[in-house]
Amino acid sequence: MFANKFKVAFASLLIGVIPSIYAQNFKVVLDPGHGGKDTGALYGKFVEKQIVLDVALKVGDILKRDKDFKVVYTRKTDVFIEVAERTKIANREKADVFVSIHINAAKNLSAYGAETYVMGVSKMASNLEVAKKENAAITLEDNYHVTYAGYDPNRPESLIGLTLIQEQFVTQSIDLASKIQTRFTNDVQRENRGVKQGPFWVLHSALMPSILIELGFISNKEEGTFLHSEEGKEQMAQAIAKAIIDYKKENFVR
Repeated sequence: MFANKFKVAFASLLIGVIPSIYAQNFKVVLDPGHGGKDTGALYGKFVEKQIVLDVALKVGDILKRDKDFKVVYTRKTDVFIEVAERTKIANREKADVFVSIHINAAKNLSAYGAETYVMGVSKMASNLEVAKKENAAITLEDNYHVTYAGYDPNRPESLIGLTLIQEQFVTQSIDLASKIQTRFTNDVQRENRGVKQGPFWVLHSALMPSILIELGFISNKEEGTFLHSEEGKEQMAQAIAKAIIDYKKENFVR
């Protein structure tokens, strides 16, 4: 008797938080990384927070042309949004996918190419370094020691020991990430650095397939110039939007 009641209660909980594949609209939460006092990566006139905002807005505009899509942004202007709040927005909206958009930078100025991350327990030094840079935004928040208790911003792998809610969505997340990388390669001729895993706070508590995109390296003069240009932003936005549309066609029905 107790077991049956537990199963019913658990099923009800899942229905409340996991997006249905039969939803009327496919809801996408777009998260332009950083914002406000958190500039993200900087290299000369190239500023991450502005480029990713422009790209995210373009992605949303493309998706909204299709009545089957509903788009929600974590920010539409240059404002600071706490990292944990970004995921909470996606959960409150019961999003079907959560897409966080960022840009990379490296001491090696020759580094270039796009890569997309899913939440995971990778201990590769390069993946942890990317996670460390993106997670550093939490140190700009008031009382971040309380909000992110148990997490050390200088050791992103410390997040691995916390509950990984995203594990149940890893297959779908990898599918979406792979489609985006393929579009970057085939449609925009960007260097494909692959789909990777990393301990990102912004993906940690999402109750839906979630990815973090690194559009490229603004520390690379040629790639930074491309990403900063209107043509570059439009091409990257088109690639992301088409990949999301491809994902919806294969995985969701009205």
